[in-house]
Amino acid sequence: MSSNKKYWQSVEELKESSSIVEARQQNEFAEEIPTDEFLGDKESLEGSTTSRRDFLKYVGFSTAAASLAACEGPVMKSIPYVVQPERIVPGVANYYATTMADGFDFSGVLVKTREGRPIKIEQNTMANTGANARVHASVLSLYDKNRIKRPVANGEVVSWDQFDREVTEKLRNISGEIVVLSHTFASPSTSKLINEFSEAFGNVRHVVYDTVSEDAALNAFQAKYGQRALPSYDFSRAETIVSVGADFLGDWAGGGYDAAYAKGRIPKNGRMSRHVQFESNFSMAGANADKRVPVTPSQQRAVLSALYGYIAGGSSTSNLPAHIDDAVVKAARQLRKSGSGAVVVSGIPDADAQSLVLAINEALGSRVMDAANPRMLRQGNAAEVQRLVTDMNAGAVGALLIVGVNPAYSLPNADEFVEGLKNVDLSVAFSMREDETAKLCQYVGATPHYLESWGDVQFTSNRFGLIQPTIRPLFDTRQFQDTLLRWNGNSMSYYEYLKDTWGSLGNSGWNDAVHDGIFEGTAPANTAPVNQAAAPSVSSDAVAARNLSETEGSGLELELYTSVSLGDGQQANNPWLQEMPDPITRASWDNYLKVSRPDAEEMGLVNRHVSDGALNGSYVNVTVGDTVVENVPVFIQPGQAKGAVSLALGYGKKAGIQKEMQVGVNAYPLYKDFKSFQKVTIEKVGGEHEFACLQLHNTLMGRGDVIKETTLEIFNTLDVHEWNKMPEVSLNHIETPVTSPDVDLWEGFDRTVGHHFNMSIDLNACTGCGACVIACHAENNVPVVGKEEVRKYRDMHWLRIDRYYSSEDTFEGDIKKKDLMSGLGESLTQFGEMENAADNPQVVFQPMLCQHCNHAPCETVCPVAATMHGRQGQNQMVYNRCVGTRYCANNCPYKVRRFNWFLYNKNDEFDYNMNNDLGRMVLNPDVTVRSRGVMEKCSFCIQKTQKTILDAKREGRAITDGEFQTACSLACDKGAIVFGDVNDKESVVYQKKEDERMYHTLEYLGTKPNVMYQTKIRNTSEA
Repeated sequence: MSSNKKYWQSVEELKESSSIVEARQQNEFAEEIPTDEFLGDKESLEGSTTSRRDFLKYVGFSTAAASLAACEGPVMKSIPYVVQPERIVPGVANYYATTMADGFDFSGVLVKTREGRPIKIEQNTMANTGANARVHASVLSLYDKNRIKRPVANGEVVSWDQFDREVTEKLRNISGEIVVLSHTFASPSTSKLINEFSEAFGNVRHVVYDTVSEDAALNAFQAKYGQRALPSYDFSRAETIVSVGADFLGDWAGGGYDAAYAKGRIPKNGRMSRHVQFESNFSMAGANADKRVPVTPSQQRAVLSALYGYIAGGSSTSNLPAHIDDAVVKAARQLRKSGSGAVVVSGIPDADAQSLVLAINEALGSRVMDAANPRMLRQGNAAEVQRLVTDMNAGAVGALLIVGVNPAYSLPNADEFVEGLKNVDLSVAFSMREDETAKLCQYVGATPHYLESWGDVQFTSNRFGLIQPTIRPLFDTRQFQDTLLRWNGNSMSYYEYLKDTWGSLGNSGWNDAVHDGIFEGTAPANTAPVNQAAAPSVSSDAVAARNLSETEGSGLELELYTSVSLGDGQQANNPWLQEMPDPITRASWDNYLKVSRPDAEEMGLVNRHVSDGALNGSYVNVTVGDTVVENVPVFIQPGQAKGAVSLALGYGKKAGIQKEMQVGVNAYPLYKDFKSFQKVTIEKVGGEHEFACLQLHNTLMGRGDVIKETTLEIFNTLDVHEWNKMPEVSLNHIETPVTSPDVDLWEGFDRTVGHHFNMSIDLNACTGCGACVIACHAENNVPVVGKEEVRKYRDMHWLRIDRYYSSEDTFEGDIKKKDLMSGLGESLTQFGEMENAADNPQVVFQPMLCQHCNHAPCETVCPVAATMHGRQGQNQMVYNRCVGTRYCANNCPYKVRRFNWFLYNKNDEFDYNMNNDLGRMVLNPDVTVRSRGVMEKCSFCIQKTQKTILDAKREGRAITDGEFQTACSLACDKGAIVFGDVNDKESVVYQKKEDERMYHTLEYLGTKPNVMYQTKIRNTSEA
């Protein structure tokens, strides 16, 4: 029986005569469909080969966009190799040894290339120079879309022939002095070339400008030893280290000391080094110290003077506060006890202070300091730079050639430099970017990236590195050295000139040096700058000690420092580094004035926790002398010395970088006389700054199940069950170890067959440097999401380094406080107190990644089996299965899974390297680029482990220990991260698993992770 029901859409249809209903019946669509716009005109339709049937099928399937897709479009044809390039096998990586040298960072590296594209930087273990986060990220700077692509003359692109012709003609007719202003090349061949340039043109002066100066230490060393260099240090040989304001785990004296330091920090045969740090700013060295004493910059001078008196001067007195003086006395006693195994280092920007450091180490007979084979990685002369600016303003400089530096941005007196530049007849900038200085110069020579260049580097008196290109220049660029050769009338290429300079190596020696990237020898040319003034005189040790002890400190004092991520700011356009959180503050995309909590309370400065990832803070104006830097955000930093504030250099760049990277404030105007210590006043102003901060829960709240630590004394004297107790759960009212199969929820699998991967992370060796974070980005195509997304706690880091403060003076005090709590009221009050870090807290770093649990909570809740466990121990992600429920992330106790809230590649909303063709050249073809709505996480670099297995299978051999590596384990030059096959009983990772320091984070949960940690041991013994 048919239905006579009448269905209606609105009450208008119930009316017998409705104009609205009638209009709808006559015209179904309210607006005309713009078919002409997407179909084209009549002629184009008639010429189409698309059938009517296919056309209607596509229209029925989708919208206008799909209709357009049904019409004919362009055909993209891929062209295979006709003649395959020699040594390039598609899908197989090639590695080249080279050296990064940009005037601030110097490091011997291996470069991984795929089909001719450099895609990753790895440390060269033969060079033993270390590789920090900036070194690992430097490969992305090669593909910077903001690079200058061709030479420029007066704002117009020109050929190199025209560039050379015009500049050389002007150089020959210059009446004033010709000055080459460069960063530290540390290059014998370049020094030789500049000398030849001086001979060719006459009246040439070479001024070396280090953006962040080591002038005081260079002057002191030159006065004492007759060579402008810095002493070398081998911290692996140290028994006692006392640092006064030297962040030797950061950028102090060129950096690269952390690997040797870590060797001495791992307990062996009951011994490890003792580290005492006196400092104002909370630095990487301070965070890793056994004892940290916050002092103001003026107190640092008094501390060093007192140490000199106790060690080398016979006696000492000081006007320091009692607790600081007590720490100095104990440190001096420890130094004397260790004798030649002791060392003192300092970052005080004062030649008197640096002279005392040399004297103390000589008095100790320190085997850690090496003055016979000094470092050559800093050659800047602050007095010469100041003289140059004066001469420019006086009109005495006829031509200025600026190489690799940006003085219009980084000079403290940049305004004077800019004014002086107007008086220079010829200005030429050799630069990779159109930065603040290049914009002001008449000529700009486009220079290549170091991965496109040849060169040499002198690390120490007898140790050298070679720079070789790993890709043909992407643009019409030319090295400064090649340009000088043309101007000198030399027809040789720089490669030929370089090889000729090192002719003493012979062909075989040259080939070995290029292959290894490092060699030992004697410099073939004097690296001292041309026509540079003599070093200034330095006070005697006794006078220097008296000068330092009489330093008065009143009011606030400022310490300027370089951040782990940006350094001096050369790579400010690198999004990997901008998004990398600071190891101490855990904030990214910013610099800020770090203020102690007592000082912040006095001045009414606040930080407000908005949400996970989002922190807001006050603004201040910072004044040094007559220079004011306005609207500087304030970060309240536990451990900051009262009476001292700190601000990072290298931020606030505007020219030559894209808008998203123009963050922070420029602190260089406060860097008066190239001194990192300044008297300062600050004034609170209105407004609130928005920080992107990846970790706002700063303390452990007494939880010994996340971080385990103990003292060296307890480690040596008590049973392991006292300081590394295995968690227990109740089974039939019997306390049973959580590792017992009897308390498992699931039956286990036999994992003794084949490979089973484990990772060990040693908390004693990890300094928190972040190199592993950047290496993971490069290897696994981890996207950059930007500041706004980080504030929403949507960062995509597969590997993070958690930083924890103690809420009491020590972590042991936290645990005792928690254990002594009783009653609900007391617990609530005291747990609230434990959320706040102490004024001088202990610090521990913990790299945190997917733990690849054998009993993984994520695997049981995924409704589509997108995450599952492999036979080799990895917790695997199948991206094609993932439907984005995020149940796995909710169920993960370690919070290491990352969700793609958006499409982060080829999306203008995220205009970073994945949004342009040049930036995408850095992507690893072995790893999928994930899409929106997909969960991702650490994979234990499964692409690398499988390659190792397949290579060994093809070659018919067994895999040796050390072949299995992940990106993070390769990047860690400190040996903190060890990866391997735990089924190989001879492997290092198996030995780590059997070590009594081994534990698993949150082990009581019974997830049975394949990532283990080694208990943190502190050397708290006083002499």
